[in-house]
Amino acid sequence: MKSLMEKYHREYPQFGFLQHKGYPTKAHKAAIRKYDCCPIHRQSFKGVKEYL
Repeated sequence: MKSLMEKYHREYPQFGFLQHKGYPTKAHKAAIRKYDCCPIHRQSFKGVKEYL
């Protein structure tokens, strides 16, 4: 069985979910700035909310 993060990585490869597992790394923040948020991002989270 594939993990949830593997599923999300297949759906949204630009965010690199396999590398950081959803934690706010510099690369993840850069991807949010470049590609905007995707539906799985928690919009109430400070690191995401600032880009909405």
